[in-house]
Amino acid sequence: MAKRWISEQHLAQLPPEMTARALGGVAYKPKAVPAPKRAPSGSSPAEAGALATKVLEKAATKAMTATQSMQALGRLPVGEMNKTEQAYADHLEQLKRDGEVLFYKFESMNLRLADNTFYKPDFLVMTADRGIEVHEVKGFWTDDARVKIKVAAALYPIFKFIAIRKAKKADGGGWSVEEF
Repeated sequence: MAKRWISEQHLAQLPPEMTARALGGVAYKPKAVPAPKRAPSGSSPAEAGALATKVLEKAATKAMTATQSMQALGRLPVGEMNKTEQAYADHLEQLKRDGEVLFYKFESMNLRLADNTFYKPDFLVMTADRGIEVHEVKGFWTDDARVKIKVAAALYPIFKFIAIRKAKKADGGGWSVEEF
């Protein structure tokens, strides 16, 4: 799987008005990096190295939230669907049998958003009226994923971008749809 989440560095390269529009009017602000601590004078090089290692480990731990660390562990191999994507593929297959969808393909293309920043949609779908849609299936939305799909929708107006979420059983099940 190509880069799935946009990095801080690449997000900072996007125009401020684009990120503000995608984040609902809130301007993106890069995370501040704390100044490194210095070893007390008179300490040995080994003590200074140990302090530097400790500071870097602490900064790396703080930089990753609990959700991000969970996501990093849960990556699937390229081309393999998670349970939600598989359920949506089954739904698309039913729509194909009913004649509402002519074709669909999982992770079939990359869209370039900026230098070294790509968006790989979950499904490319051709509807019965020969329209091409990009479907992104999510269990939950993170800010960077929402920014990516909105930037892609702005850069590639030839596609109809649709976000799909599995509706809760308490709400009647099915799929909730959001167009960009």
